[in-house]
Parts: sequence; structure tokens; C-alpha cells
Amino acid sequence: MKVDLNSDLGEGAGHDDEILSLVSSANIACGFHAGNPASIFNSIRAAKEKGVAVGAHPSLDDRKDFGRTEMQVSAAEVYALVAYQVGAFNALCAAAGVDMNHVKPHGALYNMAVRDRELSDAIAHGVLAVDTRAILFAPAGTELFRAAQELGLQPAAEVFADRNYNSDGSLVSRTKAEALLRDPAEAAERVLRMLKEGKIRAVDGTDISVRAETICLHGDTPGAVEFARTLRARLESEGITIAAPEKS
Repeated sequence: MKVDLNSDLGEGAGHDDEILSLVSSANIACGFHAGNPASIFNSIRAAKEKGVAVGAHPSLDDRKDFGRTEMQVSAAEVYALVAYQVGAFNALCAAAGVDMNHVKPHGALYNMAVRDRELSDAIAHGVLAVDTRAILFAPAGTELFRAAQELGLQPAAEVFADRNYNSDGSLVSRTKAEALLRDPAEAAERVLRMLKEGKIRAVDGTDISVRAETICLHGDTPGAVEFARTLRARLESEGITIAAPEKS
């Protein structure tokens, strides 16, 4: 069994180097919720040194709230936002001698897209305009995942190791106390169940079906390094290979 461990980096959390030693994919902030051209370039080069695949992490234009506030935006605006950020990121990858492997929308943009096909199409088209072979990270069964499939992008089914789920498969809002899972050992066992059974226990106690090809660990979560270390060790103890998804 093989799975990808990804983390949102380049966001100023201060421990990116440690996280890069533990993950196989890095989603790097593209400047609209965090980061700037220099930090993006430095993050790409740091990932290259560690042999970690890199991807763009585009956001709504929202540095004030770290890209986590949903906004009224049109599909045309989302297309331009994504094409602009992914295009700039891809150019910096080329300057660093690195191939952009994937794209993962950030925060509110991601949460809006998983349920809104028009926005999902805009994101997918924005990625396609830059790199037709890029992998798009999205939860299986969502509008974002279907848009990737139907528009010719390669999707990778994403789950979250450090977030709790609602019974409809959505993530528990960060405004709620139970949004984050804080016990690394508990998270590791839940991830193993996702991989082996395709199930996760929602906050209301029901089991929901999931598909896990890439597992997200948020780099800005308190204790993120220990979280990543515990999860990786547990997966490897089960004989699971940690590797980035490969472009088809």
C-alpha cells in the first residue's frame, strides 16, 4: 500500500524544514493568503533539497483572514485567481529547476469548491491553462473531484489527518471547538482505518466512506511536527510506503 503525506507550507509557521523531512508533498502558499515571491521560491528550493514534490496552494485574495473566510466571488474571478497564482508558482518552479506536481486550493476556496461545481470548473480550467498534467487534490465524491475528472485533470483523493468530519463528509468548521483532532496517536489510527477500511467516524458517531490517496497535515497546527512524525512512523510500521502521487 502507498499513500502521500502532504502539508500546507510557506505560511510562516516556522517549522517547514522539519515538516519537509516527514512529508512527501508540499502545498506552498502562493502569496494571496500567505507568502511572497521570495518565500515561494525558497520553499520550492527547500522541498527540492528534501526530495519532496511541490504543488501550488492558491487562495482567495484574503491575507487578513488567512484565506479562511468564504466570499462572494464569480467563476470568472476564481478562474483568474487560480490561473494567476498557479502560473506564477509554475514559473518559480521552472526557475528552481523543479516540476510542479500538483495544485491544492486553500481554505475557503477549497471548501466552497467541493460543493459548487461552477467554482470547481473555474479552478480546474485555471489549472489546465497552466499545466494540463498537474494533479488536483480534492476529496473523492465532491464537485471539485468530479470537475478534475471530467475536464481532463488527474485528481488525487484527499483526506485530513488533523480535522474532524461531519456526517455529510464535510470538514467540521474551524469556528467549532471540535474542528481539530489534537491527539497524534488517535489521528494515526483513524488514518489507518481510512486506508484499510475506507471509513472514518464522524463527530455524530456515524461512519462515513472516504478514499485516501493523499493525507493532509496542516503545517500551521500547534504540534504539527510531532503530529507528522507520529503519523509517518505509524504508517511505516504497517508497511505503508509514503510517496507523492505521480503524474500520468
